[in-house]
Amino acid sequence: MHSKGLITLAVASVCAASTAQASTFSTDARSMGMGNTGVVTADFLTAPFHNPALGAAYRAEDDIGLLIPAIGVTVQDSDDALAMIDDVQDHYDSMGRIPSQEEYDTLDQYLNDLSGAKPINVNGGIAFSISIPNQYASVNVFSSTYVEIMANPLIGDEANAKKRYENSEVALTGFGVAELGLALSKEYILKEQKFSFGISPKLQELRTYSDVTSLDDFDIDDYEDSEVSDTVFNVDVGAVWYKDNWRVGLVGKNLIKQEIETKNSHLTYELAPKVTIGGGYITELFTVSLDADLTSQERFSMSSNATQFVRAGIEFNAWGWAQLRAGYETDLEDNLEDSMTAGFGISPWDIVSFDLAASYAGDNQFGVSANLALTF
Repeated sequence: MHSKGLITLAVASVCAASTAQASTFSTDARSMGMGNTGVVTADFLTAPFHNPALGAAYRAEDDIGLLIPAIGVTVQDSDDALAMIDDVQDHYDSMGRIPSQEEYDTLDQYLNDLSGAKPINVNGGIAFSISIPNQYASVNVFSSTYVEIMANPLIGDEANAKKRYENSEVALTGFGVAELGLALSKEYILKEQKFSFGISPKLQELRTYSDVTSLDDFDIDDYEDSEVSDTVFNVDVGAVWYKDNWRVGLVGKNLIKQEIETKNSHLTYELAPKVTIGGGYITELFTVSLDADLTSQERFSMSSNATQFVRAGIEFNAWGWAQLRAGYETDLEDNLEDSMTAGFGISPWDIVSFDLAASYAGDNQFGVSANLALTF
């Protein structure tokens, strides 16, 4: 399964999970194009996915907004391990009843290549929202889904290539978060300073996937066979301070820590509180933003996969009709490669908006995102 297949898998994963109304992960293309920033630069329609306080940062002409939908996919397979698994399975199936030494040597070489390969990571998300901004309390009903699947080859060390192949395995681990929520926000003037505050109570469905299969039987599409799910309550809160064109914001997401065990391993998926600070300079023609996670995120217990990001982005706006964006993000924990992002938007008559973005972090490590929105 090559890059096209990986994208197809991620999209299928998202669609399968979205029936539960779902996620903690934002997929909107404007954010991705700007390095996945958004704590102070998201608009009133995408506010619930970045900072609920921004639901109050609307323009006088904004009456209602529809995000229908935003969708994003990211693939990390730097060593092309998934293609190598397909190749070694095909080679093993093609070997005759009495394989030649050349066939054994080729099989052994495939296994050597896989033994040093980095894990495969495929994830995707989809999001919807309906926003009604107003001076009393801006309201945003939102739904999003995020699914991440990881596969790690576990190659045997037997001297005999055939036995080595038959004793090799692939450990598959994954998680998903689906959520349906209501974001409320309001602007205040406190001691001649302008602030907005927001809160998003939400229902979440947590899902985990965990299995170990033989290399010969492995198919990443079978991840749902080991699914475990649980429904929980959670909440996000946020605040933004406005000073002329400057903004500073703080957001806390998933403030109620949740845990769910996997089916076929001793791992526990942790959905822990995440706190991010952001700053930005916003004008009619350009926007600059910087976000930094104040907390690290451990996806699974007893594993070294924590992430903590610093993100930066910029947007040039052609008088509301078209936008160009670029960004950069880095993981302070050094578990994910630094990523460069770029994107563009088209918004004729300021009614229909279409955004497209892409990210790149090296060979076979890329992402794409797109969204369609209507504002009246």
